[in-house]
Amino acid sequence: MSYLFSSAHRFKTWRELWLNLAIAEKELGLPICDEALEQMKANLDLTPEQFDIAAKEEKKRRHDVMAHVHTFGQVAPAAAGIIHLGATSCYVTDNADLIFLRTGLGYLLKSLAVLISRLSAFAVQYRELPTLGFTHFQPAQLTTVGKRATLWIQDLLWDLRNIKRARDDLGFRGVKGTTGTQASFLALFDGNHDKVEKLDKLVTKLSGFEYAYPVTSQTYSRKIDVDVLTPLASLGATAHKIATDLRLLANLKEVEEPFESTQIGSSAMAYKRNPMRSERVCSLSRHLMVLHQNALMTSSVQWFERTLDDSANRRVTLPEAFLTADIVLSTLRNVSEGLVVYPKVIARRISQELPFMATENLIMAMVKKGGDRQEAHEKIRILSHQAAHQVKNLGLENDLIERVRGDAYFDPIKGELDALLDPQTFIGRAPEQVDKFIKEWVEPALADMELQAALLGTGKGTARHGSARIRFPSRYLRSLKFERAPEHFGVGYRPVYERGSRTWKAAGEGKEPGALWSCENELALTLLQPKEIESRNQ
Repeated sequence: MSYLFSSAHRFKTWRELWLNLAIAEKELGLPICDEALEQMKANLDLTPEQFDIAAKEEKKRRHDVMAHVHTFGQVAPAAAGIIHLGATSCYVTDNADLIFLRTGLGYLLKSLAVLISRLSAFAVQYRELPTLGFTHFQPAQLTTVGKRATLWIQDLLWDLRNIKRARDDLGFRGVKGTTGTQASFLALFDGNHDKVEKLDKLVTKLSGFEYAYPVTSQTYSRKIDVDVLTPLASLGATAHKIATDLRLLANLKEVEEPFESTQIGSSAMAYKRNPMRSERVCSLSRHLMVLHQNALMTSSVQWFERTLDDSANRRVTLPEAFLTADIVLSTLRNVSEGLVVYPKVIARRISQELPFMATENLIMAMVKKGGDRQEAHEKIRILSHQAAHQVKNLGLENDLIERVRGDAYFDPIKGELDALLDPQTFIGRAPEQVDKFIKEWVEPALADMELQAALLGTGKGTARHGSARIRFPSRYLRSLKFERAPEHFGVGYRPVYERGSRTWKAAGEGKEPGALWSCENELALTLLQPKEIESRNQ
């Protein structure tokens, strides 16, 4: 991304646009020699010496485009007289910007796909792990760690959709002249309107675009910048929400971002483990969310066919937006690949709150045993208030269940209390929702060939269960062993990825009981059926 918006790439792109224009003009009959085109092709990259020449020319001429026209002409002398023929400065500046925007959005799509893939693996891994839900950041009904992650992923899928729409909708400014009327090109082709239209289409095609905007002023409409930066601002909102959730979970000591063994959290408080990466994401995301305001304001104040007060603002805003989005995504990817979950801490917090949440179940159980609903409700109300006093006023543990066990009224259901308080019975369809969401929404979204190439290009492993394909960083696969899987997974064995003191386990259903997960190589896992096991179990 840094190179995309660098001076070296910008000025090379200008030269490529000048070459495309010359090729098209020659094809349509203008007297441009082959030597001119060959010299232009041979000098698309600028040398340090050419940068020095361009800087001196710009200082003298106070015009960046004309400085580079003269610099290009020095190394391609046969083309010096036809470089920029019929064009205005925005032919290179605006068309180049559209190329950068389209390419940059493509980079972000690929990075976003990898992040979605990582978080999907996390969601599948923890699809069944109960955790306390929070509304208003107050304890609410249980969910699972994996289900909570799907909320993040769903927002990211919408960002993927929005960015792809913006990228695919981008057109080319094309060759439109100083005020968009193509008057200069009409003069070059002696009033031949057909050739001017062909020139616009040919340059657009040579530059890699399917279509050019049908009408422009001197510039392409700055509303296009709004269309591009708005989904990036929306991505910033998603990233901020994810990182904020992780910061809050770190405070609860339930989930933490990666923390290196030699990392220092505070210069004074040696024990601290600050979520600095998530904090960095929040900080940069706020910046990303406000940058599109520049595009809105710039679009709104363009006078008639153009005014130059857009230029300096855009030269800062556009690169900053893409560079910021890029580092936000790369930081989130880093966090997502090393998230640490603390199940015992989660279980302890559940145990503190679940008794209150289970009171309705206790009342219903008593009614089923022949009890009176109102009487049971009153008994539970009194015991709950006593337990709340223990927790809030005395700072003690929640002892509601012990109080229920000690009350003879509840003798009919005392044998059922453990079952009634099993956290797994409070998570509803969370695991099934995770499975359905991954299969019906995530996998189709990531099935695009462009995104698949990005995922494969990261050198990450792929675990397959049934038709699902979940990716794991390849380093997790380098120490692979098999262990017996619990019956509810429906498979005979499952792989265990070990790295230091951490263990990652892949959970998923095989097509048949007794199926094996097998490591084909360090980068892929494939589900083997029983008939394949005998020939490959060595």
